[in-house]
Amino acid sequence: MAQNNFPLPGSGKFQRPGIDDRPDLDEAFDEDQMNAINRLAMPMKTEHIDEDHTIANPDLQLARMSAESGTAAVAAVATEVPGTDSAFLDLRDPMVSPDGHRPSRTEVIRLGIGFTLTAFLGAIPWLAMNSVLLPDLLQRIDFGSKDAMISIISSVGAVVALLSNVIFGTFSDLTRSRFGRRTPWIIAGGLVAGISVMLISLATNAWAVVVLMCLAQLGYNMMLAPFVATMSDRIPDKYRGTVSAFYGAGITTGQTMGTLVGSVMTNTSLGFALGGGLFALLGFITVAIWPREKGNKDQHREEFTAAMILNSFRPPRNAPDFYLALVGRTLMMAGYFMISSYQLYIVQYYIFGGGENSNADARSVIAIMSTITLVVSLVAAFVSGPIADYIGKRKLPVALASCLFAVGAAMPWIFPNAWGMYAFAVIAGFGYGVYNAIDQALNVAILPNPDEAGKDLGILNLANTLCTVLGSVFTAGIFMIFKSYALVFPVCIVVVLLAAFIIMQIKGVE
Repeated sequence: MAQNNFPLPGSGKFQRPGIDDRPDLDEAFDEDQMNAINRLAMPMKTEHIDEDHTIANPDLQLARMSAESGTAAVAAVATEVPGTDSAFLDLRDPMVSPDGHRPSRTEVIRLGIGFTLTAFLGAIPWLAMNSVLLPDLLQRIDFGSKDAMISIISSVGAVVALLSNVIFGTFSDLTRSRFGRRTPWIIAGGLVAGISVMLISLATNAWAVVVLMCLAQLGYNMMLAPFVATMSDRIPDKYRGTVSAFYGAGITTGQTMGTLVGSVMTNTSLGFALGGGLFALLGFITVAIWPREKGNKDQHREEFTAAMILNSFRPPRNAPDFYLALVGRTLMMAGYFMISSYQLYIVQYYIFGGGENSNADARSVIAIMSTITLVVSLVAAFVSGPIADYIGKRKLPVALASCLFAVGAAMPWIFPNAWGMYAFAVIAGFGYGVYNAIDQALNVAILPNPDEAGKDLGILNLANTLCTVLGSVFTAGIFMIFKSYALVFPVCIVVVLLAAFIIMQIKGVE
């Protein structure tokens, strides 16, 4: 008989995939990672299996195994597979946050309130400034160059915000302190933004306004980047959609209230002073509401080298969904800011023709629009988040919300009067409320590496910066070429529909 020379398992010549090539966990993971695994571990109950009477009959055993295997049932009934963004797919506990902590119900509620209230209070002065107070200030300082100056402020400020968002998001990832890695930057950013906005109230020169707005952008993004990254750090998968919905409701209602406050604030300098005071307090308010962030001075961190720092700023690779989400959000928000940033001028000159009382009439219309948007966006935000959690979908609601915003943008184009603007407030406001409620959960779901959440979310938040540039450039360019704001609306429609198409190309999220 010929000798069998095939390698046998365990002989060193034969590799069993998934068995012989498994890494030694004690060597593959450091102490912090092993502790995180142990926190998620659960003891398994041992079950004693009685001896089967069919053990002596192989044919009987084979028939029984075939009947009990469930193969026929699997073939006949579609088995539900969890989405790729689900914690169940990679065996993470959906009730445990990515930092390894299992928050109590009270802690989750405090985190949700903190996200909602901070988003609300931060959006009020920011939108009041950008939509009404800043255009009004520039109109008084230099009427002839008001459109150009808004475009310059948006463009230069966007570069500052773009860099600061990524830089401070990365620095917060690398920070080790007894207050944690996010808290110090949130407080410091609020103070820088607050002082800068207060000083704008004293400005009498357009270029001084440019410099101070850039400093305000730097402080605002110093606070925003670690603030948003906290959702990835401390919110379990189970609650992320709901918390994102409340966060979106805070943004939407805050932006609406900001426009309303700006429209009724006749004293522009007082408006900037009050807004600066609110920014200065905002970081303290946030960390006071949230459960205290644990100190991380003992957490492992690579040694600081030039190569490590440069690598920390490197955008994620092999992550197409990440970049689709970035482009989609940039275009959607650009469409929003095409109208929002020039809202005072659009109503004053496009709707009322720039007459003698057009400024006062425009402020009245904007106040009514803000009230309408506040109501519909609140309804949209509070309804859409829990529904998205229930159906387990993120991508489709975000795309549909973009389409709804496009429908709203068509109203003032078709009906160039105050009622057209009110229709825009109802339809686009509802769409924008849904979008803000779910988009942040979508962004967190497509993050390629939770350990670099601050940096990656900082890159995604560049959309908030790039959109102001694109929106301002599009609207300013249209006005400079055609001397009318009428074409702003069809261009906005094309931009947000393109955003919806791009969002639907994301593969890793339902």
